[in-house]
Order: sequence, then structure tokens, then C-alpha cells
Amino acid sequence: MSLRARFTEELKAAMRGGDTARVSTIRMISAKLKDADIASRPSGVDQIPEEQITSLLRGMVKSRRESVEMYRQGNREELAAKEEAEIAVIESFLPQQMDDAAMEAAVKEAVAETGATSIKEMGKVMAALKAKHAAVLDMAKAGPMVKAALGG
Repeated sequence: MSLRARFTEELKAAMRGGDTARVSTIRMISAKLKDADIASRPSGVDQIPEEQITSLLRGMVKSRRESVEMYRQGNREELAAKEEAEIAVIESFLPQQMDDAAMEAAVKEAVAETGATSIKEMGKVMAALKAKHAAVLDMAKAGPMVKAALGG
């Protein structure tokens, strides 16, 4: 089932179940998705592809995590809790992320595949990781691992 179809189904289920927080978050995702679709029209694309939807969702999670930090610094725990609830809903649509051991193995494989030997070749390794594991790999966590693997 495509992500777009899942959004619709989950929205209906949340509305039937009276889960107002989930309904609100899914509607927010839908609005953001519609904005992205509209923005892509000048390039001749009516709807953005699945991998761009995934990256859009990751961006939404990242901005909410930053908000949580700021709310906590400002002693606004109720707002931080609301953001964390939204993060949980958004993450439910994302593919399961690799655990640290699997990520470590993927980094070693990418280093071996590219033949990288120094930190100067980090870009090559990151590109290989992104090409192979973009949907299930947190690139922010992978960067330091690649750096360590290349002796940085």
C-alpha cells in the first residue's frame, strides 16, 4: 500500500476512533504533502514520488525534535509533549530504521565497496550508503560512523 493510501486509511480510522491528536497530525502531513505536490508541478510532476514523501516526513520529525528541545529549555513541557506525540504519529509512517549494529555493517560494506581509505573520500561512502539504504538509514548517525571507519 502506498504512503498516500495509508494516510487516507489512517485518517479515516483515527476519525472513527475519535483520536483527535492523530487526526490533526495526519491532516498536517496531508497539507505538507499537498504543498510539495503543488511545488513540483512546474517541473512536470503531479505528485512527488514515495522516496520524497519519506524525506518530507523525516524533515517534519527533525523540525519537531528541534522544537521539543526549545520547549524543554523554556520549561514548556506540555508543548514538548504535544510535539513528541506528533513525532510518534509521523514516525509510524516511516520505514523501520536500522539498528546500530546493522548500520555499522552497512558502513563497513560501503567503505569496502567504494575502496575509500581516507577521510577525504567520505563523500563517496556517504553517497553509496544513501543510494543503497536511504529509506532505512539515519544519515545524521551514519556520518560519524563513516568518519570513524575512515580514521577521522
